Amino acid sequence: APERNVLPDEMRAVDFVRHLAEVQGLPRGEARNRASDTLWLVGLGEERLRTLGTMSTGQRQRVKLAQAIASDPKLVLLDEPTDGLDPVQRSEMLTLIGQISRDFSINVVLSSHQLEEVERVCDNIVALDAGRLVACGPISDLIGAGDGITLELVDVAEPAGSVDAVEAALQAGGIDVRRHEATLALRGAAFEELCDRSRDAVAAAGARIRRLETRRRTLEDLFEDAAR
Repeated sequence: APERNVLPDEMRAVDFVRHLAEVQGLPRGEARNRASDTLWLVGLGEERLRTLGTMSTGQRQRVKLAQAIASDPKLVLLDEPTDGLDPVQRSEMLTLIGQISRDFSINVVLSSHQLEEVERVCDNIVALDAGRLVACGPISDLIGAGDGITLELVDVAEPAGSVDAVEAALQAGGIDVRRHEATLALRGAAFEELCDRSRDAVAAAGARIRRLETRRRTLEDLFEDAAR
C-alpha cells in the first residue's frame, strides 16, 4: 500500500472494494458479493457502509487488505502492512495475513522492517541489507536454537548500576554481550562457562537473576552478524 493514505474519503468501504474488484475483471454482481465477503473476513462487515474518511488507520489498512484479496489472486504483495497500527491492531493484522495465506491458498509476499513480524508470519525469507543479500531460505533453517544464553536481571542495587556492572564484567572477560534494558544476550563461550561467569558477575554486582535460558537465534541476530 502507498506510504500515505490515498483512499477516497467520500467512498463507502464496500463500494471501494467492489470497484477495484470490477477493475480486476470480476462481473459487477460477483464483485459486489466479494466486496461484502472480504470486508466481513477482515472484521469490517458491520462497518462496510461507512465512508473511508471516517475510518481509523487500522480500519483503512483492513480495507486495503480486503480489496487486495477480493478478486481471489494467487499472489498478494504487502508493503509494511502494519505501519501506523497500535500493538493490538498490529497483532490482528498479522493474524489476518496468516489466515489468508493458510485458509485461501494465497501466496503472500511481505515486505517489512519489523523483524519479529516476519518471524511470526513468514515461511521463507529473503533478507536484504543496503541492497546486499544477507540470507535466503526457509525461516526455520535460519532462526531457532542458537548459541549462548539469555540472562534477564532484577536490579536491586541501583536503578541501572548493577546491570551495568554485570555487563562490564562479562565484556571484560571476553564475552560477547548484547543488552536490551535488563536483559543480556551472551555469546562467546560454552554454555556451562557462560552460566558460571554470569553467576559470578551477578553476585559481585549485587544483582539478581530473573531468568536464564538457552538463547534463541533471531532475524535480528542474522542481520547483526552480517554487519560485522
